[in-house]
Amino acid sequence: MPQSTHDWTVEQVLALPNDGNRYEVVDGELLVSPAPELPHQDAVLAIVRRLDAFVRSHGIGHLSISPADVQLDQRTLVQPDVFVFEAPVGRRAESWKEIGRLLLAVEILSPSTARYDRQVKRARYQRQGIPEYWIVDLDSRMFERWRPGDDRPEVLNEAIEWVPDPSMPGLTIDIKAFFGEIFAAY
Repeated sequence: MPQSTHDWTVEQVLALPNDGNRYEVVDGELLVSPAPELPHQDAVLAIVRRLDAFVRSHGIGHLSISPADVQLDQRTLVQPDVFVFEAPVGRRAESWKEIGRLLLAVEILSPSTARYDRQVKRARYQRQGIPEYWIVDLDSRMFERWRPGDDRPEVLNEAIEWVPDPSMPGLTIDIKAFFGEIFAAY
């Protein structure tokens, strides 16, 4: 739950104990989430499997997962479930502080994070100018795509295409196959 009245900084959040919760701060609002459930983590892995070869083969940036400390400013530290960022020129990033601009942020909805992901973090990612923000809704078996300036999400349940560089072919993810893989084990 968000903590009220206190205006949190990144420095204060980084000083919190490592107690198994995920701590983020967005525009001074502290967001605390428990460890994710297994279907959530299966969805993270399924997204990573689809993005990894594409990101590597096209040299688009660096693909990573949380826990991670992605600092957008002194009052905003986020931990997207899956994200692609611009790496330092000519080498790999060696710490979270070296993360360049986010190219893609992906959040897998959980009951405890739905408000954060759909409202608080979504608005912040849009203001930051992150080109694409995907929300993966396991219950509805759909993706929401947000871009800067969008008033409403693009709701997708067949396929989603990511085209980070218009001079290259994009990556298409078959959404039905994605959810079929996740829920085949349950």
